[in-house]
Amino acid sequence: MRKLLGGMMLLAAAFAAHADEDGAYSKGHRNFSIGGGNGEAFNSRYFVVSASASYYAMDGLSVGASFENWSGGNHGITKIAPSVQYVFYEMPSVQPYIGGFYRHTTVSGLPNIESYGARVGINMASGSNAYISAGLVYESYVGCQQAIYSSCRSTYPDVNFNFGF
Repeated sequence: MRKLLGGMMLLAAAFAAHADEDGAYSKGHRNFSIGGGNGEAFNSRYFVVSASASYYAMDGLSVGASFENWSGGNHGITKIAPSVQYVFYEMPSVQPYIGGFYRHTTVSGLPNIESYGARVGINMASGSNAYISAGLVYESYVGCQQAIYSSCRSTYPDVNFNFGF
């Protein structure tokens, strides 16, 4: 299953427990985001709406969950994913990150499918309350049937514009 075309642009709104830029990855910091974009799966184009929340359990280490709803294509698709991510926040101008996730995907008319994956990339400040994330995601599907899903693993870009207030 091919995921996003050319990198889904995600508009995020973050509500922080710490208002200063230095505290963006501090213990206790919370992020909530909503987004939208386009995706492709099953030889069909979709409109994707997403929401996520994360909490920094310790400096640099966040745990979270995300939800996606894919509509407008041949099948209705819903994705739910818990995740963990570490940001190397000590770096001065760019903060590398690495993370992992488990995803449960429901596709109307087809068997549900589970996947797990990893993401790696960098965060770059683009203002006092904003940053851009750019990276790659690798995802592998568990028990994948290639007769149904054209690919049982995928690598795709992960680009986000984050605005905090």
